[in-house]
Amino acid sequence: MHDIRALRDNPDAYVAGWSSRGVDNAAEIVAEILKLDVELRAAQTAGQEALAKRNAASKLIGAAMGRKDMAEVDRLKAEVETLKADIAGFEQTEKDVGAKLRDILAREQNLAADGVPDGEDEADNVEVSKWGEPRRNGPKKDHADLGEALGLLDFEAAARMSGARFAVLKGQLARLERAVGQFMLDMQTDQHGYLEVNPPFMVRRGAMFGTGQLPKFEEDLFKIPGTDLEWVMPDGTKIKDEGLSDRYLIPTAEVSLTNLVREQILDEAEIATPMRLTALTPCFRAEAGSAGRDTRGLIRQHQFTKVEMVSISRPEDSDAEHERMTGCAEAVLQKLELPYRKVLLCKGDMGFTARKTYDLEVWLPSQDTYREISSCSNCGDFQARRMDARFKRAGEKKTEFVHTLNGSGLAVGRTLVAIMENYQDEDGRIAVPAALQPYMGGLTHVGV
Repeated sequence: MHDIRALRDNPDAYVAGWSSRGVDNAAEIVAEILKLDVELRAAQTAGQEALAKRNAASKLIGAAMGRKDMAEVDRLKAEVETLKADIAGFEQTEKDVGAKLRDILAREQNLAADGVPDGEDEADNVEVSKWGEPRRNGPKKDHADLGEALGLLDFEAAARMSGARFAVLKGQLARLERAVGQFMLDMQTDQHGYLEVNPPFMVRRGAMFGTGQLPKFEEDLFKIPGTDLEWVMPDGTKIKDEGLSDRYLIPTAEVSLTNLVREQILDEAEIATPMRLTALTPCFRAEAGSAGRDTRGLIRQHQFTKVEMVSISRPEDSDAEHERMTGCAEAVLQKLELPYRKVLLCKGDMGFTARKTYDLEVWLPSQDTYREISSCSNCGDFQARRMDARFKRAGEKKTEFVHTLNGSGLAVGRTLVAIMENYQDEDGRIAVPAALQPYMGGLTHVGV
């Protein structure tokens, strides 16, 4: 969500900022926002003035009655009734215009931070660094073919019960996936200081709005329609249970973790060192905008698991925390000895809520290229405004919005893909990375 006061004070910055992120009609949008803002404030002012006049007239009625000036009483009562109607009209205008204004502000993406490169898509992203030597020799079988050949990956069975973009993992491969997730979670908690959280996997609409999935990206979500239940007590009393209203399956634990601070006012001491949260959860995505992309294999599934990292910080700490968070994700890849590169996303390729994003891309031998495995973003106060998440500095009365950050630490399925492809041998087996062998009961190869 955007600060209307900031936009009012510097509209040109928003025109330039949104234009640089691919919004073609940014000038028209800003003009509409300013127009609605003027209308809203005019209705608020007129309503306040009418209310003051009504209150004054109401007081005069008592005085007129004391003088037994009934003509004046009637005149004042008529004036009060007129003012009541005016006030109701101004309130309705305020409600209608305010809703339009909030809707526009809610649908427009965050502004990019200084230093984020211009560009339209991933071709314009900037490589920051590389780690490890990409595997260019040896077997390069695709992970899907490799898993099926071992009898440990079954897409046909998944399709029969669930449709496309699902998979069944079996035996040692299922155990390896579980080991990957547990290893990542242990690393983020034990070594990087994140607090493990086991959050809900279904959330209300307001939670999705808070982190920016709604209203713009509803087609990418799995929605569970609500069912209101009515219970009949032994005495015949009917009690309506509205606890099963509409829910959404989380597309990432970012939603659940970030919303832990929604509608809260934190003490500065709680985030003097950023609040760091992590969770290993299933994630659910409709992938509505990815038709024809990665239709086979584990790269782009409707259901997958991921270790998510979320930080809540003071504004002055979020840039440093962003670098730290990205380093926490990189450390996982390094421990697994998977070659990767770090890229700074251009303005046109960043997500809706982000002001700055680093992607980590892991090497996949079968594709002879790097593919995204983690995305770490600083959202500034954008999500906090949508969630009304604030903090109060020591000795201060006013509150400020926190800054929120999120990142994958890492996507478990894509990490499994990278391990399968980078650790395969000539016999079609998959070597287990040394860091994962304790989680595999000492097993050194999958497919033996």
